[in-house]
Amino acid sequence: MTARAGLAADFLARSGWGTARRQFLAGDASPRRYDRLTLGDTTAVLMDAPPDRGEDVRPFVVMARHLRALGLSAPEILAEDAGNGFLLLEDLGDDLFARALARDPGREQALYTAAVEVLATLQAAPPPVGLPDHSPAFMAEAAALSLTWYARAVTGQPQDPAPLQRAMAQAMAAHCTARPVLVLRDYHAENLLWLPGRAGLARVGLLDFQMGSMGQPEYDLISLLQDARRDVSPALAAPLIAHFAQITGADPERTATACAVLGAQRALRILGGFTRLSLHFGKPGYVRLIPRVWAHLQADLAHPALAGVRAAARLPEPTPEALQRITDLCGTVPTL
Repeated sequence: MTARAGLAADFLARSGWGTARRQFLAGDASPRRYDRLTLGDTTAVLMDAPPDRGEDVRPFVVMARHLRALGLSAPEILAEDAGNGFLLLEDLGDDLFARALARDPGREQALYTAAVEVLATLQAAPPPVGLPDHSPAFMAEAAALSLTWYARAVTGQPQDPAPLQRAMAQAMAAHCTARPVLVLRDYHAENLLWLPGRAGLARVGLLDFQMGSMGQPEYDLISLLQDARRDVSPALAAPLIAHFAQITGADPERTATACAVLGAQRALRILGGFTRLSLHFGKPGYVRLIPRVWAHLQADLAHPALAGVRAAARLPEPTPEALQRITDLCGTVPTL
């Protein structure tokens, strides 16, 4: 037994789950992992977030309790050991939006409408104090990851991120001017669960929100509708953007423009982030998602508000050869 496995066993024993059967449930882009625990007829989830690898469970705890206080379905915290990076969580089940819709595509509008309305409720409430603020400068720097990681990997040449950072910061300063609200940042079909046994907006289960921050209202909306892992048709997305504007009292045209700007920023960041996950962290599975992100980026860059970004974002197309190069470099870049 490793030292960390021993710490986990001690935590579970203290929490009354020492004899539970453990089964791997999920991992993600971070060092965190999740195991499902079964004890008799009861289940729970163990979050293992190693502090020595940069993880901290405390933001998750704060956000989970905030969301639950709003009547939303974040997992209840059943036990915690923040010092060692363990949480025992309520098990919300396996019915992720992505799985539910694979079984029954006809429910897409209903599930996505509920997810949009959750955002309106979330954003109308005062946020937790002390959250980081994702300013236009911060967001522009993140967008430049598309050059420093993605374009560099494909071309083999260093890239100057400054023109893209300036153009993105200008676009955001001009078109993303709403009062900052709480954004969960990874709001998409593999982090949302459908809980039909609950009522109202509580039917939408929320996962992976520990990176919550202050940002623009449309950021989580476009994360939902321009999903790197699942196609959402424009015929569904456009009415949902209009619905979001209506229920939040925002100007529809401004909302649509902000969605394009934030969508481009997010796609640029993800292109760099997915490449970094392959090259630096040895996770090549993210490379196959790049073409969908590229398609989102091209759709967003067609908006007139992004003319400057379009001129500055001179990125190589993710051809099969380009993607193979990123895959071939998997795990070979310890630092930039």
